Amino acid sequence: MEAVRLIGASRCALMGSGDVPEIMTEAWQAHALAQAIGSRLAVSGPPELRGEALGLTELAGRGCGVLDAPVPDLGSLRAAQLTELGDARSALSDLGGLLAEVGIALVGTACAAADEGTYWQCMEAIDATDEARDRVLEMLRKLAVRDQGATAG
Repeated sequence: MEAVRLIGASRCALMGSGDVPEIMTEAWQAHALAQAIGSRLAVSGPPELRGEALGLTELAGRGCGVLDAPVPDLGSLRAAQLTELGDARSALSDLGGLLAEVGIALVGTACAAADEGTYWQCMEAIDATDEARDRVLEMLRKLAVRDQGATAG
């Protein structure tokens, strides 16, 4: 499935999640999807994005690692369904939006956390989410610079 469709499915699932375990699971899914997209861009994306894409892969992996969420089975793991990136700009733009929404959901979860463990998991995941989103925004900036150079030349 194309990245933009998977990101859309993740956004819908995040919006539909109600309790803490569901939110944590959807945050984990979003990080896993960001990791898969970063990996795909690092291997076959535009050359100017490869370094940032590797960084995204690492940061998104850290986001998965800090969340104590049940790992979905392979059939429901959205990252495993990624078959193509499609337009890199659209995928990155939508991924940036998803990561922003994940950050907001994690902030709400941290504020309402009943225990200290959940609070600190959310705080670490928020940090990883913000850093991953920064990488996505940097890749979008690099694409804009590249396109600007192409139209100027």
